[in-house]
Amino acid sequence: MGTSTGPAFVPRVHRWLYQRTAGRLGHGVIGVPALLLHTTGRRTGLRRTAALVYGRDGGSYVVAASNYGGDHDPAWLDNIRASSVVQLQVACRHVEAEARIVGPNDPDYARLLAVMNVVNRKRYDLYRAKTARPIPVAVLRATEGGADASAVSASGRAGAR
Repeated sequence: MGTSTGPAFVPRVHRWLYQRTAGRLGHGVIGVPALLLHTTGRRTGLRRTAALVYGRDGGSYVVAASNYGGDHDPAWLDNIRASSVVQLQVACRHVEAEARIVGPNDPDYARLLAVMNVVNRKRYDLYRAKTARPIPVAVLRATEGGADASAVSASGRAGAR
């Protein structure tokens, strides 16, 4: 994959494929590791799902709220602000997690955004150039009783750390 964000329908098709195959396809189909983030709609209370590129920070998953360089945060970030309890699907595994939003004033921000930029083949540099807003990241940590967050690595190999 180059540095293009691709056609607008690609994220919808990717999410559909990931869900339809119960994670057998979708984790690495776009050339980078991806997970499904399930949040609760802040206005509707309905379950919302986004397919997102992810990186790892220890036992946590990290996603960037780039919105492809759009001027507004993605809806899933607003949903996390309303309720930090989320569910993840990483390949075929399901994980309950607590989300923490990390912004530019957080000491971990630059490091986490750099991790995401490497994982996503420098696309976040492009997204940051397209918007004046800072691009927050969310750290998703498995909760007590949730599935083992380290079972699938960012490379997509089960059991890799």
